[in-house]
Amino acid sequence: MSLLTKLTYVLPHRALSTLVRRLAYSDSPKLKAWLIDAVTRRFGVDLDEAVQSDPAAYPTFNAFFTRALKPGIRLPDPDPRALLMPADGRISQCGTIGHLEDERGRIFQAKGQSFTAAELLGDEAAAEAFHGGLFATVYLSPKDYHRVHMPWTGRLRETVHVPGRLFSVGPAAVQHVPRLFARNERLVCHFDTDFGPMALVMVGALFVSGVETVWSGEEIPAYGDTVTVKDYRGEDITLERFEEMARFNYGSTVVVLLPPGVAELAPELSAEWAVKLGQRLATLRS
Repeated sequence: MSLLTKLTYVLPHRALSTLVRRLAYSDSPKLKAWLIDAVTRRFGVDLDEAVQSDPAAYPTFNAFFTRALKPGIRLPDPDPRALLMPADGRISQCGTIGHLEDERGRIFQAKGQSFTAAELLGDEAAAEAFHGGLFATVYLSPKDYHRVHMPWTGRLRETVHVPGRLFSVGPAAVQHVPRLFARNERLVCHFDTDFGPMALVMVGALFVSGVETVWSGEEIPAYGDTVTVKDYRGEDITLERFEEMARFNYGSTVVVLLPPGVAELAPELSAEWAVKLGQRLATLRS
């Protein structure tokens, strides 16, 4: 285990993330310019893809980080049966959610590490619908487009804000921190689709200063200590395939859960595979 990963066990996660939030929203011209330049150089951000390619035009670092892309830069897979990749990034892991008795509901994190769908969703009953289904964990690095889009058309049923830690979600932490994605603070978004339930889980991380949704605005922070469930069944919120649904105000991870028997993962996907928003995540069965 690296020194940085060891340190994440003792670092004041929320205090550091609150500090980063203040920096990200600062309108100080010098601080903003320094932060944007540092990230652009360190991670090789391609601003030519952004609607606003001039870094000086962003009022804050957070505005830069959540930048919109030019129309047509990302396009959905043309196959009408294709479920779409929800974000730019890399596949951390993907595969089948355990359904046999000794592996029921288990989701692979890394060699020697796993967690259950119930732990991730914060709800044993909700997890039952996904046992034997598919999962894909997509890690967004600081260089990536930080808006998350819909893999498939869905009607929002409810969200569940699950409090937790804010460990790093980088590759080293994924390898060594047990049940990482089920321990970090996260926003679980449940949708009903024409093939059944679909869950998208926005997982927070160290230095993540917020998660926002298109229907409710900022959801994380404020950092909470109790599970918060919001029922949207009476509000008729439907988001179309490829439509934006949420954004990270700093890099993190989105986990997609699909029920059993409805789709097959794209065969080329594997751990550490670089992916782009809109490419094929899975194909619906007839």
